[in-house]
Amino acid sequence: MERRTIGAAALEVGAVGLGCMPMSWAYSASRQRGDESLRTLHTALDRGATLLDTADMYGPFTNELLVGRVLKERRPDAFVSTKCGLLVGEQHIVANGRPGYVKRACDASLRRLQTDVIDLYQLHRADPEVPVEETWGAMAELVTAGKVRALGLCAVGARSGRRSGARLHDGTIRQLERVQQVFPVSAVEAELSVWSPEALDGLLPWCEARGVGFLAAMPLGNGFLTGTLTPGEGFEPDDVRARHPRFTAEMMAANQPIVAGLRRIARRHGEETGEEVTPAQVALAWVLAQGRHVVPVPGAKRERWAAENARAAGLRLSARDLAEVAELPSAQGSWE
Repeated sequence: MERRTIGAAALEVGAVGLGCMPMSWAYSASRQRGDESLRTLHTALDRGATLLDTADMYGPFTNELLVGRVLKERRPDAFVSTKCGLLVGEQHIVANGRPGYVKRACDASLRRLQTDVIDLYQLHRADPEVPVEETWGAMAELVTAGKVRALGLCAVGARSGRRSGARLHDGTIRQLERVQQVFPVSAVEAELSVWSPEALDGLLPWCEARGVGFLAAMPLGNGFLTGTLTPGEGFEPDDVRARHPRFTAEMMAANQPIVAGLRRIARRHGEETGEEVTPAQVALAWVLAQGRHVVPVPGAKRERWAAENARAAGLRLSARDLAEVAELPSAQGSWE
């Protein structure tokens, strides 16, 4: 697989990563199978998808434990990214950016991941009660201590529409500019996909201008852009999409033209190469085409999907393909 270098720390990773969250959090977690998840992780590494993206809150904790079982065997093959700063309670998820907590959280993640260093340690959410510079300073001390190689920040905000990306990430950019004064940001993780392209308007250019890597979260639109979901089919109660406005039967039906457009491009590439190309691979190739500093991190819990996603690294979209994607209709439905 093609390799990409991100951030001032010159972190080298496979062009497509693996989001580990679906293996134990948010997507019908009650139906997860540990053995299958382990095979998925090994498949990703075998195909060159070296970046394994997890967080202490996924599970909570069980996702890191799962990744740790693979790292114990294949640490040299993997680039591990994990996150701190969120606590999962019975009713709510709350931020905790206190320096002492951040350091304890890092030590706990190292134990669960069965490694002596985390390649990329990300702040999942800034704590409104703690100046972000204080949290970031504690994370920088972890780099000095040799427990962490580089630091990243996850970008969040209320989603609205295709043309509101600049406003969407204004707060994140202000945070980034503040923490850059304390210690270099190597990567930003934020949503970017064909149906949620808002980061193109402000955040992605900010990263490119400063040599900051961009990890594209949810590049397959929570699975919608794969073309494998049927409107009205429904989701398990513990699947976040069951409560997601864009995943109602009405909105899924309304957004089918987006998938149809990706499928047309996939079919054309398949006819030219004689190999199967899927809408998901076109969606990932579009993300890859947004810049050499961009690494999509699609979530997967099955071997088949991990292998398919990894193959997208070899798909090159033409100017015609990119123009067709640009002409696709904006996604319908709130993203709240």
